[in-house]
Amino acid sequence: MAETVRGKWTVLHIHGELDLVTSPAVRQSVHEAVAVGRHDVVLDLSEVLFCDSSGVGVLIAARRLMRSCGGRLRLILPARGAEEGSHVNRVLAALGVRRLFEVYPDWDAAVDERSRPLSA
Repeated sequence: MAETVRGKWTVLHIHGELDLVTSPAVRQSVHEAVAVGRHDVVLDLSEVLFCDSSGVGVLIAARRLMRSCGGRLRLILPARGAEEGSHVNRVLAALGVRRLFEVYPDWDAAVDERSRPLSA
């Protein structure tokens, strides 16, 4: 996982799988961002090929954490994937939690204050 700072946004790039093995590292990265005062976080899921229930759990926990500290959480899923159903999007939709997240098609949209999220 890599991290990029874009203005006031911290973008965490997640690759491969978001599962029982990798979820703790994602959770820790979100907590570390908040601990140093970065309360606007984007999780770039555009290169996630697999997401299980523990991955969804970490996304929901990150959303809860960001809301509790007055921050914001945005997810990046590729435009076509988000519209046509990338793996992560399908998992979130199947579990009925997709509507909880603000999803954007790319970095530029996710860090642009004027940009509107993709519909659920």
